[in-house]
Amino acid sequence: MSGGLLVAGTTSDAGKSVVTAGICRWLVRQGVKVAPFKAQNMSLNSFVTREGAEIGRAQAMQAQACRIEPTALMNPVLLKPGGERSSQVVLLGRPVGEMSARGFFGGTGEAGGSSPGNRLRGGRQEELLGTVLDCLAELRGTYDAVICEGAGSPAEINLRRTDIVNMGIARNARLPVLVVGDIDRGGVFASFFGTVALLSPQDQELVAGFLVNKFRGDVSLLEPGLDMLRGLTGRRTYGVLPFRHGLGIDEEDGMAVSLRGAVRESAVSAPVGEDVLRVAVCAVPLMSNFTDVDALAAEPGVVVRFVDRPEELADADLVVLPGTRGTVRALEWLRERGLADAVLRRVAEGRPVLGVCGGFQILGAHIEDEVESRRGHVDGLGVLPVRVRFAREKTLTRPVGEALGERVEGYEIHHGVADVTGGQAFLDGCRVGQTWGTHWHGSLESDGFRRAFLREVAAAAGRRFVPAADTSFAALREEQLDRLGDLIEQHADTDALWRLIESGAPQGLPFIPPGAPA
Repeated sequence: MSGGLLVAGTTSDAGKSVVTAGICRWLVRQGVKVAPFKAQNMSLNSFVTREGAEIGRAQAMQAQACRIEPTALMNPVLLKPGGERSSQVVLLGRPVGEMSARGFFGGTGEAGGSSPGNRLRGGRQEELLGTVLDCLAELRGTYDAVICEGAGSPAEINLRRTDIVNMGIARNARLPVLVVGDIDRGGVFASFFGTVALLSPQDQELVAGFLVNKFRGDVSLLEPGLDMLRGLTGRRTYGVLPFRHGLGIDEEDGMAVSLRGAVRESAVSAPVGEDVLRVAVCAVPLMSNFTDVDALAAEPGVVVRFVDRPEELADADLVVLPGTRGTVRALEWLRERGLADAVLRRVAEGRPVLGVCGGFQILGAHIEDEVESRRGHVDGLGVLPVRVRFAREKTLTRPVGEALGERVEGYEIHHGVADVTGGQAFLDGCRVGQTWGTHWHGSLESDGFRRAFLREVAAAAGRRFVPAADTSFAALREEQLDRLGDLIEQHADTDALWRLIESGAPQGLPFIPPGAPA
């Protein structure tokens, strides 16, 4: 094989990431050397590769589905929102500046900050097409197949001129396109038809067909609609994937524990000991890498929920302050909502609190920020003996260390540099009483350390909770990826999908009017 495919969606969150991962796992089980690719990702949920490049976590998980190491080639452009109107632009794994949405997507505007970021100018997305295509070409020259993921919808006609992630890349790389629709939302037939009908004739030539996601019930009741859709569009449906709980891989954004589905919907496994352990995660603005708590949610008897009111901390055995792209903004939000006072009461009572990255910085004494918020000196919560200074260069590392007598692996993504002046050493941060702080994301995925940490939390909380002795987070992830591969293998027309990847879109697909506006 030397093939490729673009998995597009009728909407954001239609299931593109999951379907891409499932196709990747199905292919690799057939002996195909396959890689994932997403030209441009907008997400606060990122990962650090072994070479120190920052990419979207979804692409890192898709690489795991392919059983390969993730690289910056798999996600050459990453946008990290810093508010409603601007984002940090990460190019080939390194931040190159802040840019307004208008400036990036084709209007006027320029990046803030220092070199090289201030070289960015308006309409930069279109300029990046060559870089994106070079990355894709390199992957296609190395792997038998590359499964690409689109972003949002390919029918976002206001952005089509500068598009480098949906039909822009499909046209330039001659990739067949599979459109995924979430039937659980309703209106999937209208979404499929409307998506094709809003594309230009040249774009429509590459849209091979559809894939229905999250179907509940008897498929035979859906079949007349699929037949009518084929009659209307001349395009087949490549499969109907049933609804399954807990199949989302690391989400781009939102408040979902990806390993076990949405937190408020997930079933709680029976505890090994006599008690459950309740974890409350403060849903701070611009929350990043909320997947840090996935490993906690994977433990039998651990209940994880996201909260935004102080009373929701009252019955929590552990409160987590997660990472955030806006540390000072998150700190102000905690104070405005009364959550900061609730956290301080917990600390005074000796009840467990964990701060990760931005949450760690919030727990410190002082923050000096001329980079992210440009607010200068700001007082933190003053719980940990830490002073934080924001540097223009971002720390991107994959550290390995030891804590609580156990080996720990993690990854760091932050501008804040912490000067720890006291307390007990804890990874790169510190611990004072039952308050813990670290910049390390992903540390709780280390099984031995997670169990030791939960034992400490349970003892401090007075809970008769016992962590399971055999929970392997890595094994659970592999099991989840295999389930995604099973969905494709069992519910998609894999012979037709194989031909599509290998040979491209069928010839002679009809044009569906009206097409894209001139």
